Amino acid sequence: MERAVHTPVLLEEVISFLDPYQGGVVVDATVGEGGHSLAILERISPKLLVAVDRDIEILSVARERLSDYDNVIFLYGNYSNLPELLAKEGIEQVDAVLMDLGISSFHLEDPERGFSFLEKGPLDMRLDRVGSHLTAFEVVNEYSEKRLAEVIKEYGEEPWAKRIAKRIVEARKEKPLRTTEDLARVVKSAVPKRFWPRRIHVATRTFQAIRIEVNDELTHLKRALKNVVDILSPKGRVVVISFHSLEDRIVKHTFKSFEAKGLGVVLTKKPIVPSDGEIEKNPRARSAKLRVFERSE
Repeated sequence: MERAVHTPVLLEEVISFLDPYQGGVVVDATVGEGGHSLAILERISPKLLVAVDRDIEILSVARERLSDYDNVIFLYGNYSNLPELLAKEGIEQVDAVLMDLGISSFHLEDPERGFSFLEKGPLDMRLDRVGSHLTAFEVVNEYSEKRLAEVIKEYGEEPWAKRIAKRIVEARKEKPLRTTEDLARVVKSAVPKRFWPRRIHVATRTFQAIRIEVNDELTHLKRALKNVVDILSPKGRVVVISFHSLEDRIVKHTFKSFEAKGLGVVLTKKPIVPSDGEIEKNPRARSAKLRVFERSE
């Protein structure tokens, strides 16, 4: 079966905020499968598009998808290191940066990557299988019960975190949890069925939490935002799409702090969210929030 191509979220809104930078230098700092980048190339016509991703495998997918354009450069690396990655290419300032923090269909639909409980796969969850070493297997099988509970509570905002952690530790004493199926089964056994959420799978928050821990996602987000303001040209913009409250909180507070320091203005006093029509077409968009900061002159 052919794998579905990732649908870019809030595409029209992204294009609208980037439209002033026709002929400029635009960075897609988390290019993924290249959905947003393709639209930027087609509709914004930047002088240069810099496509960055920490996953060298998905970067090759974007490279193929954007192969008709000669004004694109592809950089393998983490968006938290954007100034260093750009400096190696002789780029000191850019006009706009897009950060889409969502997990791609490329990752979710490949059982071997271990991101989803919908199909059996190894407990991996690394976005960068070349440069990263910590896996979900190690988090699940080696973290203490206390640390596991902290991770699941903090990053998954899971009310049953302590029970889930306790059940994981009990289960791994019998034999290691090796697959996504093993982990999902344990989570299901830990949460009483009458308390299972209606809109999402009962293991969703736990899987999210472990993925965030494996990839140190919030640390990288904080660093990326701190760094990006220094590489924006005057009146340059950073557009961020987040997918859960922890990410959105970081983006919101960081942008506010930039504004308080006189570095520029927040263009989205409230986050922009997908329309009902977009959510109907692409259910994964339902939790997306878009915020924009513009550098001062």
